[in-house]
Amino acid sequence: MTGWRVGWIVTPEALATDLGKIIEYNTSCILEPIQRAATVALDQGEAEVARLRQQLTTTRRLLVDELAAMPGVVVPDAGGAMYVFFRIEGQDDTLELARRLVEEAGLGLAPGGAFGPEGDGWLRWCHAVSAEKLREGTRRLRTFLA
Repeated sequence: MTGWRVGWIVTPEALATDLGKIIEYNTSCILEPIQRAATVALDQGEAEVARLRQQLTTTRRLLVDELAAMPGVVVPDAGGAMYVFFRIEGQDDTLELARRLVEEAGLGLAPGGAFGPEGDGWLRWCHAVSAEKLREGTRRLRTFLA
């Protein structure tokens, strides 16, 4: 249920009343379909979690390998998450670079600076997509860099 932000808190009983007051005005009242989906995920989700974890491992490896093979691309293999951060040597303004990639290559990547100043000079690529989409995206990036 990535992105749906459904969760729960396990807390000592002494904190429950005060936490309830905080939560009521900040995060309560999620839509009923999301509540139902969360129930199904909790009851039946372990097989899906394992499948998704394997898929993400495969697509991360594919994306890291494709990026690492491109001249001037630096990509550390963080070994997790749904995103790969990478940089292109000589391209420090990644906000402008991300705009150019959309306009010139039809490739939508997030500029690293959107995630804080330590992300300046980096791009973020989500690999929670099919291998075919990743191959097409890396083909577009290769063409753009050429």
